[in-house]
Amino acid sequence: MKNRSLVLVTVDCLRADHVGFQGYSRPVTPFLDSLARESVVFSEAIVAGVPTYFSFPAILASRYPLTLGRDILGIAPNEPTIATAMHGAGFATAAFLAGNPYLSPRFGYHVGFDAFHDFLGSLPGASALPVPDENKSLSDINRRIQRASRRTHLTAAAYDELYFRYCQWRSARENLSVDTLRRYPAADVMVDQACSWLRSVGDQRFFLWVHLMDPHYPHYPPQEALAALDVSHITSRRARWLNSFWNRDDIGPRRQQRYREEILSLYDAGVYWVDRQMSRLVGLLQELRRWDETVFVLTADHGEEFVEHGGRYHSPVTLYEELIHVPLLVRAPELSDTIAQSPFSLIHLAPTLLNAVGAEVPGSFQGRSCWEQIAAGGNWEGPPAIVESVGTGRNPLRLEERMRPRQMAIRDREYKLIVNFGERTDRLYDLRNDAEERSPLPAGASVRERARLLEVARAHLEKTRQNRNADFALRARIRDLQQAAK
Repeated sequence: MKNRSLVLVTVDCLRADHVGFQGYSRPVTPFLDSLARESVVFSEAIVAGVPTYFSFPAILASRYPLTLGRDILGIAPNEPTIATAMHGAGFATAAFLAGNPYLSPRFGYHVGFDAFHDFLGSLPGASALPVPDENKSLSDINRRIQRASRRTHLTAAAYDELYFRYCQWRSARENLSVDTLRRYPAADVMVDQACSWLRSVGDQRFFLWVHLMDPHYPHYPPQEALAALDVSHITSRRARWLNSFWNRDDIGPRRQQRYREEILSLYDAGVYWVDRQMSRLVGLLQELRRWDETVFVLTADHGEEFVEHGGRYHSPVTLYEELIHVPLLVRAPELSDTIAQSPFSLIHLAPTLLNAVGAEVPGSFQGRSCWEQIAAGGNWEGPPAIVESVGTGRNPLRLEERMRPRQMAIRDREYKLIVNFGERTDRLYDLRNDAEERSPLPAGASVRERARLLEVARAHLEKTRQNRNADFALRARIRDLQQAAK
């Protein structure tokens, strides 16, 4: 492992059931499917938190997201991560992140990287949002009509529908391209930057982290990706209408279901574009003759809901499989194709990857490495995966939103328990017979399994209380206060 390097690719909102190497029938990941045949695939990879700001402390710092307190977001100052460990071991380090505001220096994610580019300064303006630019008098009239419409449900629904159609009529006249409408840099832009950096490091060992946003809402994939999936009839104008409709809060799941397939086509095209760029990235590593000494990892921070349980996007209020079950592919020269079928929490990813490249694992990491097991051709057998989050509202940057009640899921191979601390309820699902989590088991059913998973939750909370790092928590609070004072 003298010259071993690491590439970590994280894809925002990528569900496990939307990649071919985990059984998806649509051909959205042909390159990654071929790569999976020489990799270890963790078929039951589970995030440690939802959404991004609760997921990444586990991915990079092997720390459960609420360990430092519900009021803390991001990586604490001086908290060890994969990046700081590898930088300290002499690796060249770089991160290219496609404009996710929760992965910025504000939350400590830049520490340990020689080159850190979050692309937040390159985000488009309001052109991605279909809101008409009204003059003041028209805006005043509209506000009066809106207030008057709230007198009954029928008039409110009529106003919302008419205003939506008016906004779409106004925006359709602009006929903007998908490149103009796209809110985040596309995967090809990120891979271009990553390739330029890889060419500059020479023979030095490296750690490269690339975070891609292509499957994230709003969905504006390149027309080339839509054509590859035989959905080129979705023009930029149609994509803008679909995204606007999907974002409406005034309609229910029944109306959203009418356009779900088209939204999924946009989402899948984003996944396809990620796959295309992964082929380019690996191709460059092969060209530079670094591929045979590189550990390549692809995973996601969380999934995405498409009204399976009545919701959209990735709200931390629910912890269903479509949100917490993600793909995880690990490729290294000595690994054979293996499918690890036991639940694998991403809390264990960072120590596993540091072991893979021969770097020291920080003592603060809460997960444990499985590298020796998978390198020897064995299967991963670990404890139940724990997912924790807070049922935040729309703005997690507000402290009061982050202090809402805790949510927790405890997931093993056959059962899953979702605990809502605010409502003081728990729901147990038999994943063997109810994979879509439609019907929680009655309170008197599967008592042993419920008690076992509740005991795992209790032990986790107790361990969190005992091992809480007060120094990290205090430093993070001071940083937040300094940010607020700016």
